Amino acid sequence: MPKDLRTLKVRYPSARTFKFGDDPALSSALLSLVRNGKKVATCSALYEFQNGEPSPEIGRRDICLDWDGTPAVVIETVELIQCRFDEVTEEMALAEGEDENLEGWRAGHRGYFERNGGFSPDMQIIWERFVLIEDLATE
Repeated sequence: MPKDLRTLKVRYPSARTFKFGDDPALSSALLSLVRNGKKVATCSALYEFQNGEPSPEIGRRDICLDWDGTPAVVIETVELIQCRFDEVTEEMALAEGEDENLEGWRAGHRGYFERNGGFSPDMQIIWERFVLIEDLATE
């Protein structure tokens, strides 16, 4: 499997690149959850996309990078929901694979959003369900 980003961009011309998490340890943990099938969803604050950053699109395949910038996995978005943070359901939270219940998800994501631009219970988020297309660590 190609690990070169240029080669991947030829194969997936509309792909955007991104990293899970906001530090190396979290990024690695989240990628591991994707690879073992526990993490099939993610979310972002809507404000992240209001400065020109492209938002997720159903059917688009994107390249997730390791913290060091190495291509790690390719995912395809299959569902999008825009809602308030406090409207996330337990089913949505558990699909992210990071927590055992909705309360744990809320606590962890509140901390993440507080570190990365601000949090309020009524903030708008984009929740994204995805499928793993390619694990670039496998040969």
